[in-house]
Amino acid sequence: MALLIVIPLGVVAASVIAPATDTWRHLVDTVLAEYIGNTLLLLAGVTAGVLLLGVPTAWLTAMTRFPGRGLMEWALVLPLAMPAYVIAYAYTDALQFAGPVQTWLRDLTGWRAREYWFPDIRSIGGAIVLFTLVLYPYVYLTARAAFLQQGASALEAARLLGHGPWRVAWHVALPLAWPGILAGTVLALMETLADFGTVAYFGIPTFSTGIFRAWFSLGDKLAAAQLSACLMLFVIAILWIERMNRGRARVHDDARAGHRRPAPRTLAGWHGWLATGFCVLPVLLGFLVPALMLCRMAFLDGDAQFGPRFIALVRNSFTLASITAAVAVLVALAIGYAGRGAPAGLRARLVRALTRLCGMGYALPGSVIAVGVLVPVARLDNVLADWMQRHLDLSVGLLLTGGITALVYAYLVRFLGVALQSVNAGLARITPAMDSAARSLGHGPASTLRRVHAPMLRGSLLTAALIVFVDVMKELPATFVMRPFNFDTLAVQAYNLAADERLAEAATASLVIVAVGILPVILLSRAIRAR
Repeated sequence: MALLIVIPLGVVAASVIAPATDTWRHLVDTVLAEYIGNTLLLLAGVTAGVLLLGVPTAWLTAMTRFPGRGLMEWALVLPLAMPAYVIAYAYTDALQFAGPVQTWLRDLTGWRAREYWFPDIRSIGGAIVLFTLVLYPYVYLTARAAFLQQGASALEAARLLGHGPWRVAWHVALPLAWPGILAGTVLALMETLADFGTVAYFGIPTFSTGIFRAWFSLGDKLAAAQLSACLMLFVIAILWIERMNRGRARVHDDARAGHRRPAPRTLAGWHGWLATGFCVLPVLLGFLVPALMLCRMAFLDGDAQFGPRFIALVRNSFTLASITAAVAVLVALAIGYAGRGAPAGLRARLVRALTRLCGMGYALPGSVIAVGVLVPVARLDNVLADWMQRHLDLSVGLLLTGGITALVYAYLVRFLGVALQSVNAGLARITPAMDSAARSLGHGPASTLRRVHAPMLRGSLLTAALIVFVDVMKELPATFVMRPFNFDTLAVQAYNLAADERLAEAATASLVIVAVGILPVILLSRAIRAR
């Protein structure tokens, strides 16, 4: 099963062994160092940002009581439904020189152009802020699930030793939640590496923009594949660092069914309102403000085609996202459990290596994944069509690439890493002693998974499904390249309009993407809360 996910990555990587082209040598001499520097700067900034927003909000909603906590538990996930390129369009429209913010500032002060300084949103700093606002829910979800699974015994023991609540949080709760926090951070970093829309719109040279430029502008797919290989090195480094840190900080909390959770600490007075304000801020800046901006653009000059066509767009997007989320969770659970239960030896090392490789697709641009999928799947499609025609005298056309099968396959390659990170983080919190106890009672691997691990992994599985669903809703490059004829999605509609500089009309499709993504965000967040 893991090999099916790795094959497209191998197709892309195999092109690297070809001789270097003039385009590749030109890229090395001129822009490769800039790609590396900008990528590292983005990764460092986003890491700091998502940790500063995701971990405190997860701790506050899981371990304390404050005004509005019930609302914040699910509201903090809302920015996950906002694509980074959409929020970039919204804030650029609002903060540019002719936008409402600077216009209001000039009217208020009487300043003219060049008489005042205003931060440029279309910069690396602006990109880091926007990435943080839409990606911190990855850390929030995984960290909160980890906090909720912690038993009260370790925290109470620390308090009995004289530690205050904040020292307990720092020295006990955070180390116990570290696998989940690290998993969410890795997801945010891989999303940053794979982004194209935001950095391209802001004019920031990175590996993602370089891949598209080499492929579509310079017409050199080999150079694009070689840049993709460089990007894969970043992914390998991130996954290796994550694995080493998780290995050194391996912990097992008392996550049995019916285990006693620590009583939430009530934050009274200004402490409670400060916690409320801290949780409201990312929701306000990451969802409410850009959503209102999009509403303003949509109502002033929305998409003239809004109507029956949008019903089909919503249906197509929802169908693709639902199918991919379900398949990704099942495949991730199978791969993760196989790696956990593999016996020592060569087979175990092979399974774990394939598991790590499966997570690399998340950091690659969707268009590169699309090429890696199209090459082998198109050949298989042609073989099947020829065989059916020759032996059964049936003209079936392209069974795989002519429908959504190949597209779902590309999504699975692209987003399986999301599900794997969440599932593996959940499995890491289950002590191996439970596996041994189940085997001693006569349960096989399948029975142990169904009766022991699956109930304990419910939060991790729901988190994985949520993230995959929303990511598929927002995915543009792979959908644009691989969608069947006359099968458009909301993301494709928004892209087509934005490419024509019709941002106000693109706001309508963007709002529908956000609206469709809100419902599963709320439902799954409440399901996680009810665990």
